[in-house]
This record gives sequence, C-alpha cells and structure tokens, in this order.
Amino acid sequence: MEKPVSVTLEISQETREKMLLFYEAKPLEGDSPIDFSASIEEVRVTVYKPNKKGKIHALFQGKNALDEARVWGYEPPSEEIPLGLKKPFPPRVVPEIGSDEVGTGDFFGPVIVAAAYVSKAERGRLKELGVTDSKALDDAKILQIGPKILAFVDYSELCLPNEKYNEVFRAGLNMNAIKARMHNRALLNVKARHPSALVYVDQFAEPKTYYSYLKQEEEVLRDITFATKGETKFLSVATASVLARYSFLKKMEALGKEYGVTFPLGAGPAVDEFAKEFVKKRGLEELSKVAKTNFKNMSRL
Repeated sequence: MEKPVSVTLEISQETREKMLLFYEAKPLEGDSPIDFSASIEEVRVTVYKPNKKGKIHALFQGKNALDEARVWGYEPPSEEIPLGLKKPFPPRVVPEIGSDEVGTGDFFGPVIVAAAYVSKAERGRLKELGVTDSKALDDAKILQIGPKILAFVDYSELCLPNEKYNEVFRAGLNMNAIKARMHNRALLNVKARHPSALVYVDQFAEPKTYYSYLKQEEEVLRDITFATKGETKFLSVATASVLARYSFLKKMEALGKEYGVTFPLGAGPAVDEFAKEFVKKRGLEELSKVAKTNFKNMSRL
C-alpha cells in the first residue's frame, strides 16, 4: 500500500488569500489554530493561522500532496519526487489565466507570447486533446490540436517580428524585459474579459525583477502567481504554451514560403550553416529581417 505523503510549506499572506479563493474555502472562527481547510484530488490541505512569529504554514496530506504543494511554490529535493507522479493539472473550480512564450531560443523567427483563459468548462476538452507543456509535444501534435483549441478558448497573442525585436534590443531592452512587456499586455487583454480569474505566469525572472521591467508601462497587471515550470502545473499555462508554439510554427511556415526555404529552428550548428548560405545569397541586411541579430550565431557568421 502506497504511503501517504505529508508536506509543510510556509506561505505569504498573499498566497493564503489566493488559496482561499482557489479552494473556495471559508476561514474558521474561534480559537482553532486552523485557518481553513479543503480537499482536492486525494489531498487534504490545511492552512494554519499565523504563529507567534507571524508566519503562516500550509499542510498538504495525501497521495498527491507533493504535486499540490508544488502548485504553491514548494520545490522538493529531487530525491523526494516519487516516480510516476499523478497526471498533471488536477481539477480546479476557479477559472485561471496563464501565459507562456516561444521563440526566445530560436535565431530565426519572432518572439510570441500567448495568454489563455481556462474555466472549469474548458478543462475536460483540453485534457481530451492532450494539452500539456508544448515542449513535451511534437510539432505534428501541436499543428493538429492548435486550431481545435483556438475554436473554444479565449486567448490573446502578441507577436514581435524580428525587425522590431532587433530595434527594441538595440534600444536597450534585454530578452527578459521584452518578454515581461509582452506577457503583461497579453495578460491584461484576457484579464479585462475575465476579471475574476487567477493569473499564472511561467516564471522566467524573479517577481521583483519582472515588475522592474514594467516601470515605464502605463498599465501593469499585479496579483500574479509566478511558477517555474508553470506549464506542468497549470492547465492555462500549458494551453498558452501550445497556442504560442502553434502560432510560431505557422509563422515560420509562412516565412519559409516567402523566402522559398525551410528555416531551421533553435540556435545550433545547423542554424549557423544555414545562416552562412542565406547571407551568401541574400546578404546580412536581409538576414536581419528574419533573425535575432544579438544572438551569438550572428557573431559566428
């Protein structure tokens, strides 16, 4: 018989409030040390009132306690993660918005950020389609399910073409600053239509750094939960990753038709060889229209 797992996690007041909404729980009154509790997918979640030092702790108990605790920021040592973790994305009753990006590691092609809204109604259909982290799906699968997702999921997509990317990079924005601005705008677009949804971002920078990139923005979305490997924890982030990848593949296909070639993905040796031949035929100026000129591939030409 599988041994139940117990995980204790210190949380912030902000996280405590998010958990209240997330689990649709109600605080307990009286002298009980327990603030509130809830059950979900073979996990009992208990949040305790602040201790004498003002710290708040959450206790996760049950077969899937590790997975549920990781949703709220718990990062266990590798040896604590059992083989054969439960299937991702446990049932959620609170609607969520997630965002992810693609193209940031590709010499050729644009940077694309997508934000997707997922409510309880969409969860079943997305799981039936096999939605998961886009990096775990081959491109054929992405191209197959992408149009189907677009038919029923509310989303926002931003695309930064190479010429514009090179322009803003020369103006002083690094890749993370560019991503932060694109995530912020895509999330704002969807949040405006679904104000009650919780918001998750696949973390690429510390929250403090993320918001520092947005100092010049007129409107900034706050109250975001940042999670590393967020596409494995939240169905909305996974959905966004699939939509962003689908869009990226279609735009690379269109770019290939425009130039009569098949642009390689990534930034490895094959890309270097392709870039050399491209420059021989079309020149550096034309290359700057389809590639990110700050990449090391450019200096190796």
